Amino acid sequence: MAHRRGVVAERLAGRTAIITGASRGIGLAIAERLVAEGAKVVITGRKPDALVAAVAALGGADHALGVAGHTADTAHQDEVVAAAVDTFGSADLLVNNTGINPVYGPLMELAPDVARDVVEVNVLSALSWVQKIYRAWMSGHGGAVVNVASLSGIRPEPGIGMYGASKAMLMHLTKELAVEMSPRVRVNAVAPAVVKTRFAAALYEGREDAVAADYPLARLGTPDDVSGVVAFLLSGDAAWVTGRTLVVDGGLAAAGGA
Repeated sequence: MAHRRGVVAERLAGRTAIITGASRGIGLAIAERLVAEGAKVVITGRKPDALVAAVAALGGADHALGVAGHTADTAHQDEVVAAAVDTFGSADLLVNNTGINPVYGPLMELAPDVARDVVEVNVLSALSWVQKIYRAWMSGHGGAVVNVASLSGIRPEPGIGMYGASKAMLMHLTKELAVEMSPRVRVNAVAPAVVKTRFAAALYEGREDAVAADYPLARLGTPDDVSGVVAFLLSGDAAWVTGRTLVVDGGLAAAGGA
């Protein structure tokens, strides 16, 4: 596994993190960062082969476990939380990274069933993951949660309006959970702008320079730009931070007045 920039060695030693949607992209980068900082990780995704490759990239079974399944399946959630405790002895940290945006286009053309699916995966399943890990571990031992939201939940982004609306709900849910779960559990979120992943390719592919021109830092994000912020929020360095959403956007919101 390559060295990650800014890693604080052993900051998360003795902790076990569950990271949803972590076979690639931002989720895998978060897993890599947490392992580099001493954590054990349990990663989820839909494709078993991709998870096998991801676990290998994370250093193998001593550091990581992959469990395939659908993020909104409550039986899968139970399986993952139990596997974390059984394999690594705890379930201290949760990163709700899974998100879907199955269509690109105006809200006036969005089918209600698709809108329901977006809310189910991006919001309701995130809440269910928190409930599962809280009941199984965090209620008695404490912990920290980070929800991966989006800048599109803060300012309008035509074409991905329902995705943005779901992320706005996730950010509010973060505040509610932070209040309800204090003082034993901290709950925060990150809101990235466009990060160069397969998931976000439609937002920049073939026109990256033009899109990046709007960013004060003159580039799009990378998964590593997000992973370091998530690691900070999960660590003791953020011990007095809860209920917050940290915007990770290369200055885009500031430049646009959001």
